[in-house]
Amino acid sequence: MDEPPEAVLVGSTATNTPHTENEDASREKKQLNIAVGATAIVIVIFMMLASIWGTVSSIGGGYGPDGQWEWWEVPLEQRHTMGLNVSGERSVLPEAGPHNWTGPTEYFVEVDLPASEQDAGYPEPALMHVALWMPDVPNGTKVPVIATVHPYYDFGGEGLPGAGDDSNPNTVPDGGIGQWVLDQFVPYGFALAQISTFGTGKSTHCQDVKGLGEQVGIQAAVHWLGEQEWSNGNVGLMGKSYAGTTNWEAAQNPSEHLKTIVPISGSIGVQQMFYRNGSSEARAMLYDVLYEGATTDATEDDMRMCSDDIVGPISPFTTWAGAGLGGDEWNDYWDERYHLQDVLDNYQGSVYLVWGFQDWNVDPYHAFPTFNMLNDAGIHTRAIVGQWAHNYPDQPDRHDDLGSGYGAEGFPNMSRMDWAIELFNWFNYYLKGIGDEPGAIAQVQTNDGHWHVEEKWPAEDTQWELISLDNAETTGNWVSSNIEASFIVPSFEEDVVISGLPTLHLSVQSPSLPILCNGGQVFATMYDDETGLRLGHATMDLRYREGGYEANAVLPGQNYLMLMEFNPMDVSLPAGHAIRVTLTETGEDYLPSPCAVSGIGVSLDESSVLGLPIIDRPRGDSHWFMVPQLESGEEL
Repeated sequence: MDEPPEAVLVGSTATNTPHTENEDASREKKQLNIAVGATAIVIVIFMMLASIWGTVSSIGGGYGPDGQWEWWEVPLEQRHTMGLNVSGERSVLPEAGPHNWTGPTEYFVEVDLPASEQDAGYPEPALMHVALWMPDVPNGTKVPVIATVHPYYDFGGEGLPGAGDDSNPNTVPDGGIGQWVLDQFVPYGFALAQISTFGTGKSTHCQDVKGLGEQVGIQAAVHWLGEQEWSNGNVGLMGKSYAGTTNWEAAQNPSEHLKTIVPISGSIGVQQMFYRNGSSEARAMLYDVLYEGATTDATEDDMRMCSDDIVGPISPFTTWAGAGLGGDEWNDYWDERYHLQDVLDNYQGSVYLVWGFQDWNVDPYHAFPTFNMLNDAGIHTRAIVGQWAHNYPDQPDRHDDLGSGYGAEGFPNMSRMDWAIELFNWFNYYLKGIGDEPGAIAQVQTNDGHWHVEEKWPAEDTQWELISLDNAETTGNWVSSNIEASFIVPSFEEDVVISGLPTLHLSVQSPSLPILCNGGQVFATMYDDETGLRLGHATMDLRYREGGYEANAVLPGQNYLMLMEFNPMDVSLPAGHAIRVTLTETGEDYLPSPCAVSGIGVSLDESSVLGLPIIDRPRGDSHWFMVPQLESGEEL
């Protein structure tokens, strides 16, 4: 019986092998050495790519029918098959990144402010305070930055008896963006920066709420981040509410380092935030003073004044009471705080819009038609809009708190637990240059919980259903502080999806008495008349009857046409159901008009028209897609 061949270690020498066997062994050793060397090179390459690109997964994929996709490659409509974690407080990436991190380190960025923005009271150098966390990457690796900016670091009770403790400083990761980015994205080779706006935290200067001074400070901090020797030169901003508005501020006169912004319910302007077709929200009054009072401490270093600290508090009152008489145009306070037009004119990066249809803090009309306007201007923009309120897309513990008609019917399918994957691909492309560019699409959820994707929203194939109110069942002809009117339009024969911004062109008559009142207001609430489910709302002050932010005078006893536009909505109305609209003088969140007592007449006849934007998306249409939270057995 032949003996088994003797094992030969790579690099050893066999002395008892015949000459011909020595040649074979030598050849085998060379081949094995080549194979081992090649394998080592491949491993090193993948390790280097992982450290630079931040992508670690099993070679050869593992997702999809044939395992053809890596987790970040799975198409949107297939993510519900991935078995993602849908039970946490926030979405998480399928695999943790390979890097540890260090930080925070603190820096002060000196800002060169224009002369008009110098503060008074306790002047000192204008400094923006930055806290920074860095991924533990190999020496020489350049990394991009994900930053969040707002005034809510280290504010609260210092110096104010009974006001409680201060909030955390910006050296502690915040619960909205900071901690989530630190957990999910910094291990993939992104840096995290948390920045205090002027007059808050450790940043100096006065707090110029959303004004030019604040804008310049934010832009300087972004530029500084892109200029650091460890930076790859690319900066992205993300934040919700005020921290989303700072994204728009950064993009008004942007640094070339600002590559993308992800404003989550961030207002496109201050006047736009508090006024809808001239109707004023209650919180508009003295908001500037209240912001400063809430975000600064009663200590000497915060006793500084901005040039707008006087005109700011009076502008909301003059706009509400004196519109049409110039009260909304007595100064440039509102113009200075309108961010969107500058972004359209100057910004060359990308935008990811995030909003909730049930957001009453920063209403969704800030997002639409902004989404189409940005894309039309050549600014690559993606959007995700669910039936949540003033929240993130992946907060099921907040989403399940909504009332009926205010988003409850969209739960649990509204909670986008693939949100982390969405942003992983977005940041990889725009901050690292990796992968394919995510599509400029809008992901939109109907009020009953289903998701559809559109290239534009409102969609280009929207069909307008115009319903003259002479075909409606009507009640009442006057609207005031104690009188309301309503109408019901005929029911629909088929299921419909109302998707967009419905309109109500309402014929009205101003009071004939020559009283000191030049307006009037109508708040319209739309319901499913069969179920009583609230669908949406609109509001308008008669002085702003043409829409927008330019007031017109109102003469006594005259007929006018109010071009009302509802807040964006995406609602399903079953066949056989009718729409009811109730008209009141004011509604949720809004002030009565200066003419609330006298009111105005309404003509619910052929002179008034309800316009409904309807899309044809039958079950099985390719626009519908399933999300990880949706029951997999439900067909669309």
